[in-house]
Amino acid sequence: MSEVSAGLLLYRAAASGLEVFLAHPGGPFFAKRDSGAWTIPKGAPNPGEALIDAAIREFAEEVGVAIGPPLLELGHIRQKSGKVVHAWASDSSLPADFRLKSNEFEIEWPRGSGKLRRFPEIDRAEFFPLHAAEQKLMLAQLPFLERLSALLGKAAG
Repeated sequence: MSEVSAGLLLYRAAASGLEVFLAHPGGPFFAKRDSGAWTIPKGAPNPGEALIDAAIREFAEEVGVAIGPPLLELGHIRQKSGKVVHAWASDSSLPADFRLKSNEFEIEWPRGSGKLRRFPEIDRAEFFPLHAAEQKLMLAQLPFLERLSALLGKAAG
């Protein structure tokens, strides 16, 4: 596992309030997990790649949609695994005809079977109202929601 990751947190204003875009990890380890299992789309930077560029690239690879500046910096957090995740936010919607187009990864599954299987990096992705996102998002990434709310509150005030 990479020690550093970079990702994007999309947000939009809805009639019910702020909504954020979260991704559910694909593969057998997360297949039956929901609450606390979702994440911001993210991934490891390539050697020499700026973190913000990695966040933009990873979003496109994992979701299938290109997002660019302007971006709000949300800082970084450290997950239980020790991985440091850097994040930026974008006030972006998705195309009306959005369909998730995630990269895939390959692992031996079931373990010890000798059979390699391919799974999407992300198997689901959608916008959630902030209160629902707080339940879906992995605990370590909750500060990104708090920071986004604080930044948007300052911008509105």
